[in-house]
Amino acid sequence: MSRFNDEKFKQLQLKVKFNAIPKTRLKKFNQHFNGYKNGLVRSEPGKFVMTPLYGSHAEKLYRMKPRSTTWTSELLWLVMNNCDTEKAVATPLFARTPFIDVPFLNADTELSPESRQMLNSFDKMPSPRIFKTHLPFYLLHPELLDTSKVLYVARNPKDAIVSFYHHHKLIKAHDYKGDLEEFAQYFMDDEIVYSPFFPHLLDAWSKRNHPNLHFMFFEDMKKDLRGEIVKVAAFLNQTPSDEQLDKITEHLRFDNFEKNESVNNEIGKKLGWMNPDGKFIRKGKTGDWKNHFSPELNNRIDEWIEKNLAGSDLKFVTELEHQD
Repeated sequence: MSRFNDEKFKQLQLKVKFNAIPKTRLKKFNQHFNGYKNGLVRSEPGKFVMTPLYGSHAEKLYRMKPRSTTWTSELLWLVMNNCDTEKAVATPLFARTPFIDVPFLNADTELSPESRQMLNSFDKMPSPRIFKTHLPFYLLHPELLDTSKVLYVARNPKDAIVSFYHHHKLIKAHDYKGDLEEFAQYFMDDEIVYSPFFPHLLDAWSKRNHPNLHFMFFEDMKKDLRGEIVKVAAFLNQTPSDEQLDKITEHLRFDNFEKNESVNNEIGKKLGWMNPDGKFIRKGKTGDWKNHFSPELNNRIDEWIEKNLAGSDLKFVTELEHQD
């Protein structure tokens, strides 16, 4: 990856414009999302919703040239680092697998010196680097799939809504104050960051046969965690021993994972970027949506899902009888 000011990549232009979403600047919206002081913006084309800060700096990540490496988080890091669970526990996840969207997830109008330093630090990381992002493919470097290994993780939309609702209430950069039903409507109306949900998924689904893309479902990890670890290791051309596989599986089991201070971000409450109530690593249960949706809301979400998946062979599992 070259530095963001590298002359070689200054000519690479992102042919996307971001425009303000008028509704997100209204009083009612700002009362629901205290963190979105300057509203949100939407890309044309693509209709991707993000903060104005990201919209004005989107080319910085688009120009970030990938090396021959992998993107995502804890599972990948363990597989690629000889199952070093001791180091994984001792070193924060964000330091091992940076979330490259973070500098843009606030209401600032300009990048802070700390954010600029963070962006430039990505270039200094030794290979193989592991990054995490929620951005769609068309906002990432066009050579990404031809250069790097990409693990794309999808989750069923019902549990995704519940998870993102709790995340928005927890993180002060969002600071959501409304109820779940109102949030679900914002989600379906593509009026929160990282929406729209289905175009993002369907684009990745259409690329699932690319040799450098491994498309996996969160629900498959809940159903057979060890089996999915084996598949990811094979995708990365790694051959962990049975003992290492057992070690990774135990490390990633949810009851252990939520207690791991290197990933649960409890320090965020002390640093002031998380609200005191709630957890960053919450339940991770497939089917938890049943504890949150009214019959009427569930029917509306079913209709929304059916409409957006019309003509697609993408299917979701929304309930599991047994899960890890």
